[in-house]
Amino acid sequence: MKRSIKSILALSAVSALAIIPTFLPVGKASAQTFTTNGTDANYLGGGISVGVTDGDSPIYDDDSKVGGNVQGRFAIPNAPISARGAILFGGDSTALMPLVTYDVPVAPNTNLYLGGGYSFNTEEGQSSPLGNKDAIVLTAGAESEVGSNVVVYGDAKWGIDSYRDSDSDAVSIQAGAAYRFN
Repeated sequence: MKRSIKSILALSAVSALAIIPTFLPVGKASAQTFTTNGTDANYLGGGISVGVTDGDSPIYDDDSKVGGNVQGRFAIPNAPISARGAILFGGDSTALMPLVTYDVPVAPNTNLYLGGGYSFNTEEGQSSPLGNKDAIVLTAGAESEVGSNVVVYGDAKWGIDSYRDSDSDAVSIQAGAAYRFN
C-alpha cells in the first residue's frame, strides 16, 4: 500500500505541473518577460551523471553509479514550459527519460526548471545512475547561456520507487554543457 500512495502522489505532482501553464496568462507582457529575462534556447549536450543512492537489494545490481548524460531541451514558444529528454548511462543499464518542465526565468539568459516524466531502464534489474527499473521521475535544475551557442545545465533527478525488490527511491545529479541550435 505504501508504494501505491507514493506513486499516486508523484503522478499527481507531475500532472499538476503539466497543467499549470494552462491557467497562466499568456498575454504579450508574459511572453516578453519569459523570453527577455531567461533563456528560450533549444539545445543538446552532454556531461556527467552521478547516482547518489542504492536500493539495498541482495538480489539485483543496485549500487550507485557514476556515468554520463545526454540531455536536450525544446522550449515551447510563448509558454514557460519545455519538452526535454535525458539519457543517463553508466553501469550495466541506461535510463531514457522524456520530461516536461515548467521554466522560471531568474536572471538574463538563466532559468530554473521543475518538472517530471518517466524513466525507462534498458536492462531491468541492472543499475543505471537512476536506479534499476522503470519509474516516475521528478527533476529540478538550472540552465544558463554562457556564450553565443553554449548553454550549461545542472539538475537533480528523483526516481520514485526505482529499485527492484526495494522501496528505495533513486537520486542522481547531472551537470553538462550543450550546443544551442536555435
